[in-house]
Amino acid sequence: MLDIFDILGPVMVGPSSSHTAGAVRIGRMARTLLGAEVVRADIGLHGSFADTGRGHGTDRALVAGLLGMKPDDLGIPQSFEIAANQGLEFHFHTARLRDAHPNTAVLTVESADGRKLELQAAGTGGRIRVDRLDGVEVSFTGIFNTLVVRHQDVAGELSRILNELSVSGVNIANMSLNRDRRGGAALTVVETDQKIPADALERIQALYGVLGATYYEKEED
Repeated sequence: MLDIFDILGPVMVGPSSSHTAGAVRIGRMARTLLGAEVVRADIGLHGSFADTGRGHGTDRALVAGLLGMKPDDLGIPQSFEIAANQGLEFHFHTARLRDAHPNTAVLTVESADGRKLELQAAGTGGRIRVDRLDGVEVSFTGIFNTLVVRHQDVAGELSRILNELSVSGVNIANMSLNRDRRGGAALTVVETDQKIPADALERIQALYGVLGATYYEKEED
């Protein structure tokens, strides 16, 4: 079944849904999952993002997202100037990826306190799909509230994370867990129907074995 978004498209500053609205959402997702303001960004553009992105405003849209803008923000065309005023340094280059969607960007972002994050995502008609996070294959879109937890692969850890969501009345829509090896580092992505309360996020961050947790709250319809 098509929803109204699919029929009319997103509310956005143009000219292209994938190249502009999708690119803004990619940048904003990277900023949110970093958990801090971005001060440096290395941005690789793949496929049509690299070939025609400049003309479609993809570069300015990605920077706008890193600044925290949404697709309907009238400041998107001036994002480079705003970034310069706010101290955000950025660099673009061409990325050649195997088996990647043609509208793909790879962002390596850093905060003032040294936190770093690498995100690979594709713009798909105004929406996005995150394909890799810090080198780990993932698949989520941001159309749900999304919790990303980095933790040690220890017995019972996933159960404890999910229990904290359950006691807060949060229903799980989708979930995936990836690990580099048994007993090593793991990355769990949980998409939820309800917003995750701040106290539940704090309890998850305090769990034994959790290295860090970030939360992306979906845009209001």
